[in-house]
Amino acid sequence: MTRALITGITGQDGSYLAELLLQKNYEVHGLVRRSSSFNTSRLDNIYQDPHEAKVRLRLHHGDLSDSGALVNLIRDLQPDEVYNLGAQSHVMVSFDIPEFTGETTGMGTVRILEAIRASQVKTRFYQASSSEMFGASPPPQNEDTTFHPRSPYGVAKMFAYWTTVNYREAHGVFAANGILFNHESSRRGETFVTRKISRAVARIKAGLQDKLYLGNLDAKRDWGYAPEFVEAMWMILQQDEPDDFVIGTGEAHTPREFAQIAFDHVGLDWERYVEVDPKYFRPSEVDYLLADASKAKKILGWEPKTKFEELVRIMVDADVQMLQEELSGKLVRQDQDH
Repeated sequence: MTRALITGITGQDGSYLAELLLQKNYEVHGLVRRSSSFNTSRLDNIYQDPHEAKVRLRLHHGDLSDSGALVNLIRDLQPDEVYNLGAQSHVMVSFDIPEFTGETTGMGTVRILEAIRASQVKTRFYQASSSEMFGASPPPQNEDTTFHPRSPYGVAKMFAYWTTVNYREAHGVFAANGILFNHESSRRGETFVTRKISRAVARIKAGLQDKLYLGNLDAKRDWGYAPEFVEAMWMILQQDEPDDFVIGTGEAHTPREFAQIAFDHVGLDWERYVEVDPKYFRPSEVDYLLADASKAKKILGWEPKTKFEELVRIMVDADVQMLQEELSGKLVRQDQDH
């Protein structure tokens, strides 16, 4: 049975990746940051009681800032694959906490790779790189595009990217980068613009909210569907040789378009409810991100299936249903202190 370790397993991508690997009969281990509140709700549908026999999903408390714990965990688990999805992943927040972003998003990658090297574990390592590394570089962006990050998050991700390349070249680690463009779902964090919109649409439709305040409505982003993107992560680690791949849809849209489609889907006029608040503008904006994922299509055989409008409808429908269940008292949180 193939054994995988996922950092950031409680996040959107980590939860979908865990599901995918369990479907492929993996033994899955996840790194979870200890919190006084429950933070594992995205894993509720795949949670397994650790006291039962033949458990294939286990969670371990740890942190990307704790190199000793990472060495011990990787040495003890001897994973066949390591997926580093853990990070401080909010771009706007990275301007407020740049040092913490660098420590987790950047140095966290160093600590994991060094733990792999120091433990002499033969494993395959996946680094979750980001389209934010391209920043101000003109679109479309592919594996040969120059990086020009425009946020502490983008800078930290670029550091992690080149660290991954360096461990591959200097130490022979099977280390690969997936440069993923924006990917969304109903599990997206509520402060990210797409989920902020879909959640607000549900609440406004229900009469619980009057306005939705957004920042730059005209920034162009390549938005895909998260469950499809985690399949690309897995594919990247199944190759004979480690390499780096851009993953995206090849279509760019704006928050303005997302909001219009989202409100239209429930029969509302978005312009009546959306207002721009300058406090949500970034100090340095990224205007246009558009993936050229032709290498992934050619080598991995990966292509996106879910179109932009369908993605918007999926997210709105999920938030409408979740709100209805909350209001009716049917939604009961299943969080457990795993």
